[in-house]
Amino acid sequence: MNHRSVWRRWVLLLLFPLFTAAAQAQSDEWPSRTIKIVSPFPPGGTTDLLARLFAPPLSRALGQPVIVENRAGGGGSIGTGVVAKSAPDGYTFVLVFDTHAVNPSLLPNLPFDTRADLAPVTLIATGAMVVAAHSSQPYRSFGALMAAARQRAGGISYGTIGTGSLAHLAMTQMGSQGKFAATHVPYKGGGPLVQDAIAGHVPVAIATTALFSPHIRSGVLVPLAVTSASRDPALPDVPTVAEQGLPGFEALAWWGLLAPARTPAPIIQRMNAEVQRLLREPQIRDRLAAQGMNIVASSPEEFSRFLDPQMARWASVVKEYGIRAGD
Repeated sequence: MNHRSVWRRWVLLLLFPLFTAAAQAQSDEWPSRTIKIVSPFPPGGTTDLLARLFAPPLSRALGQPVIVENRAGGGGSIGTGVVAKSAPDGYTFVLVFDTHAVNPSLLPNLPFDTRADLAPVTLIATGAMVVAAHSSQPYRSFGALMAAARQRAGGISYGTIGTGSLAHLAMTQMGSQGKFAATHVPYKGGGPLVQDAIAGHVPVAIATTALFSPHIRSGVLVPLAVTSASRDPALPDVPTVAEQGLPGFEALAWWGLLAPARTPAPIIQRMNAEVQRLLREPQIRDRLAAQGMNIVASSPEEFSRFLDPQMARWASVVKEYGIRAGD
């Protein structure tokens, strides 16, 4: 070891207590101003709905305003990138959707490192997706949809919240396993997808139960199948994809909260505790359950362990089927 390396080590050892004290002081003062939760999709989608549901009670619990900012685009990567590059001071968070685990393999030029530049706070919930048809369409089961797709040149058209979304990858896998063709119609988030789905501009759509459940209850959308391994308690009469000819199929959506990397651990832990407390409130639990969200409310460490296999699974699907941004 040369003299310069020894000198650097001594400097770091001398400065470490100062860095630690500064971080502790910052954590002790937090929060002292407005906190921002970025929703990386347009208004009307589930990340936006969750963020706006959480903001008022979090504001009351933390004693500072909590605001929601929509920064849509790039399958959630634009808003997430803004947060990844934000100061790690506990005043900027991002509420991500399952596309967060797909984007690293779908968007090779992502301007941030999904794992290194963001700190997990909590995995909020998981949920089934539902394949639904507009009520004007003739489909009343997933089996009927597959049969029609096999007989029609070009198959059937279906909408999702965007290219590379979990819904897009799941339907691609279903088409391969069920030997039917399907033409993808990508939208720029859940809000635009819902608008066209309920207007009948896209005949079939796949999204989370949480997004479609109000329109299923109204009868505008007809649920054909859910993508969970077992039936969704929010739609108990709707068979799974696996029950209707594609054994073993499962794909779950999920929602999570992240902060910029190097956000002080006490701030991460405080935000985690406040979100967990919020998710234990009966009114909120019941509302999310009615929309098909299964509350997880994980620790930061559990969320971190959840992310890696998710990223690996969907990276293999992107590679196997040659899915590219813009498809």
